[in-house]
Amino acid sequence: MPDFAYSRAMRIVTDDLPFPSRDGDPVAMIRLTGELTTKARRTRARFQRRLAHNIQASFAASGQKCELRESWSRLLVRLEPGGSFDPLKTVFGVSSFSVLDGACGAHLDEIVQLGTALYSDQVRGHRFAVRSRRSGTHPFSSMDVAVQLGSALNEGATVDLRDPEVEVFVEVRGDRTYFFSSKSSGAGGLPLRVEGKAVSLLSGGFDSPVASWMMLRRGVALDYVFCNLGGEAYRRMVLEVAKLLTERWSHGTSPIVHVVDFEPVVEELKRVVRPALLQVALKRQMYRVANRIAGRVRADAIVTGEAVGQVSSQTLANLRAIDAVSRRPVLRPLVGMDKEDIIELSRKVGTYALSARVPEHCAITDQRPATASRSRILDAAEVDLDPELLRLLTDEAERVDVRALDLAELAGRALFVDHDLPGSIRVDMRPEDAREAAPWPGATVRSYDDLARGFKEFEPTRPVVLVCAQGLLSAQIAERMQEAGLEAYSLRGGERALRHELEEARAPSAESKEHDS
Repeated sequence: MPDFAYSRAMRIVTDDLPFPSRDGDPVAMIRLTGELTTKARRTRARFQRRLAHNIQASFAASGQKCELRESWSRLLVRLEPGGSFDPLKTVFGVSSFSVLDGACGAHLDEIVQLGTALYSDQVRGHRFAVRSRRSGTHPFSSMDVAVQLGSALNEGATVDLRDPEVEVFVEVRGDRTYFFSSKSSGAGGLPLRVEGKAVSLLSGGFDSPVASWMMLRRGVALDYVFCNLGGEAYRRMVLEVAKLLTERWSHGTSPIVHVVDFEPVVEELKRVVRPALLQVALKRQMYRVANRIAGRVRADAIVTGEAVGQVSSQTLANLRAIDAVSRRPVLRPLVGMDKEDIIELSRKVGTYALSARVPEHCAITDQRPATASRSRILDAAEVDLDPELLRLLTDEAERVDVRALDLAELAGRALFVDHDLPGSIRVDMRPEDAREAAPWPGATVRSYDDLARGFKEFEPTRPVVLVCAQGLLSAQIAERMQEAGLEAYSLRGGERALRHELEEARAPSAESKEHDS
């Protein structure tokens, strides 16, 4: 079977493509979005080349090989037997696609002959319609195709153009004719990366992943900036969201998540800025870091999930004060959306279940925040901030290659701690004799079965550290707690690690020994 691959030249394909029968290699016809087809010729050629690249990347990510052929307004893709065209549903720039039932030359008698062979059994006993369209110069019209094929199929069936049970589509393009009986929707939008690059402030909740998706759909490639306010469990949740956005929607690109430890920033802000301004000041620091990273990755804009009036820091006055620190345009695709609409869209994107368990970490004060702050007031409030802190944290930011990210390894890293954490809720799952032999001061005693039934009483604002005999059952519960939005960990090594920690706590320090002597 002769090969065909996509050509970089934008031309009408007139080659005799080797289309198989229904039992052979599956072939689909891809339609471009309307926005793409209205571009100037040079721009359209560039966009379509990028679309072809992204389509190939989408099939490669699903473990499939594809062969692609471009024409000026259609793409044809062929897979190996048993292949699935589902990846096309998540490629931006694809309006719709149809799996072809067959193809032949552009001769009316040949079209009627093949169409009859393909669909006579399918339409028999049903109401049907033939939908025909044509591009190029031919001695017949689209109506001729519909009338003659419809007449040939009419035996034992009924033509019904308004409410057919079966539709037969015939598309004549140049010297080839293509047959199909259904259409599947694509992702719409513009091919990813044709509109350059931005960095998106990703927090993992409902808003920022949806905002990121909307910019991906407009052809903007993204890196992500994650300002971590909640430790390892929070990091894991956000990286899982980034992984989904990358694997499902970011075909043809390799996003990086820049993980910045923001707990020192919060401490510095609390030291310098009065409580009413803390939330807006925190956002300004996040924007400053995003701008630093954008400069390093040559991104042209910052993307956020803010919507006017959703929370106190998102009033128009506060957004203006926040924007004042950005050296790049701030893109807010959700700016006019209601929260319910955003949540509903997250279901379509696929991030709903992941975002639903991410706790809120941006609320850093219990006092009523300012809703009409001004940039000059914040500038004055921030004068005493350490000018080197953001530069240092940005330099030390972790770069996570999302495509190379192993979620199983990530889960392992996030589930375990080697020591108890300050201010944690201690949960002892060990058998009674082990607890009596080595009590864990202040610990709550709970069994595995009890915790498996629920743990709603735990405070989401405090980390939970669990211990069991080997550290495995406690890890299972910690994972469930994390999925519910709690910051929970298993003490690595279980009973052995706890005894070691208790012995260290009881051992007198070197300073006290010297004093005793």
